[in-house]
Order: sequence, then structure tokens, then C-alpha cells
Amino acid sequence: MKHRPLLLKLLSAALVFGAWEIAGRVPISYSFPTFLEAMSALLAMALDGSLFVAYGETLRPLVVGVTISAVFGIGMGLWIGLSRGFEWLFSPIFIVAQAAPLAALIPILVMVYGIGLTSKVFVVCIMAMPVIVLNTASAVRNTPGSLKEMATSFLARDRDVLLKIILPAASPMIFSGLRLGVSAGFIGAILSELKITPTGVGDIITYSRSIADYPSMYAAIFSIILLAVIFLNLLEKLENILFEGNNRGYASD
Repeated sequence: MKHRPLLLKLLSAALVFGAWEIAGRVPISYSFPTFLEAMSALLAMALDGSLFVAYGETLRPLVVGVTISAVFGIGMGLWIGLSRGFEWLFSPIFIVAQAAPLAALIPILVMVYGIGLTSKVFVVCIMAMPVIVLNTASAVRNTPGSLKEMATSFLARDRDVLLKIILPAASPMIFSGLRLGVSAGFIGAILSELKITPTGVGDIITYSRSIADYPSMYAAIFSIILLAVIFLNLLEKLENILFEGNNRGYASD
């Protein structure tokens, strides 16, 4: 059935939002609004423009941080994947960074870089870069050896092997790492606004909580989740278009 994945997604959303509405009407907590109340607050913030102003602040460190993470993360991952010595030296750093509670580093970043844009960009980078680096390195290492041997037997130069064999074979997995990195970047952007300075969507969440405006607080949280889901789905569609012959499939399919 052609539209089955879309129908399943819509059914899943309906179940979640329905359960949210029921839980809010019970209610399970005074601070837990219904889904309709949260959506009304979201609509009100969209109409008065405050939501778009907030996202103007939130998207700046997110876009800059994800761009830096993608460029340097893919470059570092290629280097780790191609060089055993470089892998031995730097790979453990990114493995630890992926597993460690990096939020604990935020006070150190604030002490060094202050409470401005730089600290927030660093938070996005330390959240997004490890997964991009490790996925890229793994993709390069898993390039079929037979392809590289064939290129070498035809006297291909190292640059040609990299550009015409390794990168095309590794690109789907690199792109998947990029999607995961973007997802982690969203988390880093909101985390930086909650832990460093309350600006953007983080400011809406913090302020709404302080005045017990729980519908607005949940509306802001819902909006960032919705934006992340939409963006990641667009990246998934782009990946399927770019690597149509190497489509591995997703749980959402």
C-alpha cells in the first residue's frame, strides 16, 4: 500500500495526542494541560509573532553549530577512517564524548566564552559532532576492500580512490550520521538556552514555567519537537533521493 507509512504516522500521532488530551482532562497533574490548551497557546504565540522572534534566536546557534559540526565532523571522520594512527589517537575522544554527560561541560564553557552566542554554538557542536565523526569513520572503514583493491590494480591514485570509491560507498552512512548529528544539535540548542541564558524558545519555556503558564510551556516544547521531526524527515527524503539505489529503509517505512 503506497500511503501506508503516512497513514501509520498519522495514526500514531492521533493516539499520542488523544492520550495527551485524556491525561490533561483527568487531570494527572495541575501542571499538565490538555492537548487543545497547548495548541491554543501555540496558535496565540504564532499570531502575536513571539514564537517566530524566539526561533530567530534559537536557530542562530543551531545553524552555525550544525554547519561547523558537519564540515569538521565529516573531515575528521574521513581522516580517522583512513589513518590507523589517527584513529588510535582521536577516536577514543569522540567515543567518550558521545557517551559522557556533556551538559556538565556547560559551566566551563560559560567561564571561558561567556554567556553569548559562542558558548551556545559550542554546546551544539559538542552534542552533534561526535556522532557525525564516528559514523563517518565507520562508513569509511567499512568500504568494501575489493573495490579499493580493484582501483589500486588499475593504478588509481590515492585521491581518486578517495573521491571515486570511498566517498560514494560511504555517503549513505555519512548522511545518516549527519541526520543524527542534526537531531543532537536540536537538543544542544535548547539545552544551551536553558542552562546558559534564557533566550529564544528556551526563554519561553523558562518564563512560562515561572508564571505557571503551563499551556505555553508545553506549546513551546511541542513546537521544537515538531520542527526537529519535520527537518529530520526532510533530510530523510533528501537522502532517499540522493541514494535511491542504496536505500536501506527506516523504521518509519
